[in-house]
Amino acid sequence: MADRPELEISRRGVLASGAMGAAIVVAPAAAVAQTAPETQAPPTLSVRFKVNGRAQELTVDTRTTLLDALREHLQLTGTKKGCDHGQCGACTVLVGGKRINSCLTLAVMHEGDEIVTIEGLGTPDKLHPMQAAFVKHDGYQCGYCTPGQICSAVAVLDEIRRGVPSHVQTDLTKRPIASNMEMRERMSGNICRCGAYSNIADAMADVAGVKA
Repeated sequence: MADRPELEISRRGVLASGAMGAAIVVAPAAAVAQTAPETQAPPTLSVRFKVNGRAQELTVDTRTTLLDALREHLQLTGTKKGCDHGQCGACTVLVGGKRINSCLTLAVMHEGDEIVTIEGLGTPDKLHPMQAAFVKHDGYQCGYCTPGQICSAVAVLDEIRRGVPSHVQTDLTKRPIASNMEMRERMSGNICRCGAYSNIADAMADVAGVKA
């Protein structure tokens, strides 16, 4: 190696070449970072609907669910967030008289709709018949699922009165009746982790005027 000085590499040369290589790698990344667009605010929309008889207008992130609009924007926290995947029924509310899982729908999809939550069914001084029946028959234990259970139960009895068929009907040409099996089938989307199903069925039967 002594007779070929052009192949000799000094320690200083190694350090210099390494620094130059690092600068080549870092410089483009820094340039990209400087030219990257600023983070934009999420899109929002205004939505107007009636909740428990009162007109409401909200400006919300377009990704906001109806459940979050009710709880976080209107402070109607009676409607509960359980699974947030439409599997437990704790978030059930009435929209146009029909029950829906409010965690599965966007607030902006309900322009002009009439929405009823558990707070709109009755008050402590004037309970809805279904609320009173749940108290009478101990249709709850921890109470977390109860708002959704009651809203769903109200809608179930209305569905039966309107003749909406279910999976347990043997003859779809006949109007359904508020039997124990009929009500249990229709309430199957509302989960009670405490297991108060029999008492819930008793409460519904009481309101329907039939034996559980």
